Amino acid sequence: MRKIWLKTVGICLVMVMSIGLFACSNEEGENGKIKVTSTIGMIGDVVANIGGEYVESTSLMKPGIDPHLYKATQGDINKLDEADIIFYNGLHLEGKMEDIFEKMTKEKPTVPVTKNVSTSVLLEGDDGSQFDPHLWFNVQYWISAAEVIRDELIALDEENKAYYENNADEYITKMKELDAYAKEQMASIPEENRILVTAHDAFGYFGEAYGIKVMGLQGISTESEVGSKDVSELRDFLVENKIKAVFVESSVPKKTIEAVIEGAKSMGHEVKIGGELYSDAMGDEGTKEGTYLGMVRHNVDTIVSNLK
Repeated sequence: MRKIWLKTVGICLVMVMSIGLFACSNEEGENGKIKVTSTIGMIGDVVANIGGEYVESTSLMKPGIDPHLYKATQGDINKLDEADIIFYNGLHLEGKMEDIFEKMTKEKPTVPVTKNVSTSVLLEGDDGSQFDPHLWFNVQYWISAAEVIRDELIALDEENKAYYENNADEYITKMKELDAYAKEQMASIPEENRILVTAHDAFGYFGEAYGIKVMGLQGISTESEVGSKDVSELRDFLVENKIKAVFVESSVPKKTIEAVIEGAKSMGHEVKIGGELYSDAMGDEGTKEGTYLGMVRHNVDTIVSNLK
């Protein structure tokens, strides 16, 4: 009887230990990695580059998704619940998710990556947003976001501090090279041709950083309505200034910008679509445009090739 009792106790202990190990494994993510959930791909990509092998990086919003209009699904809520840390842009970009972030802040680190950018350099917003949230288009400002991500990962995992710092240094070096490349390329466009017309006003920081005038048919947020007056005013601007090319965006429907092109054509002025730019979302996973560095470089090359 004693042998049977000891055997039973042993089995119970093994089961308890197995359950405990399983629970620990779930908390830490696959293979003990830190689970990080980000809202937009431009954040998730930086997390993946800095976190490397110690981080499991998930982005809620996929290619072609507009963060201004995005509403979290139950699957998204589950990913946020399971995360060890959450990164989001802030500045009202993910306006429909603000209540969720407020709740999550009480449970785990929930961090706006733009928190260290001085309000003195932020552009004015619209539609209930105090500031323009599209900071990733000034690469210098997105370096600040990378530094926030680095520091938050270190705070969560001090043991691998040197690893995160080294990855961040390498990635920030690439960002600085991209910033210099953008300035050099945009400067090659004749000054009178440096006018960027897009579907919505997402490129304000880009224009300011790289010396090009920017006009958007729609406001900073795609929640704003496009009226016939907006279409006619932009059409007249294209005709009067002899603008030859406008650009569509991967996350914004093309219908309204096509209406502007047709309007200009009816007035005897031909305007072409210069190409597709990535504004509020990156390209497909596995492509160069599916990375932050690649999407910015694609935009620069597309703009230069059509305006130069």
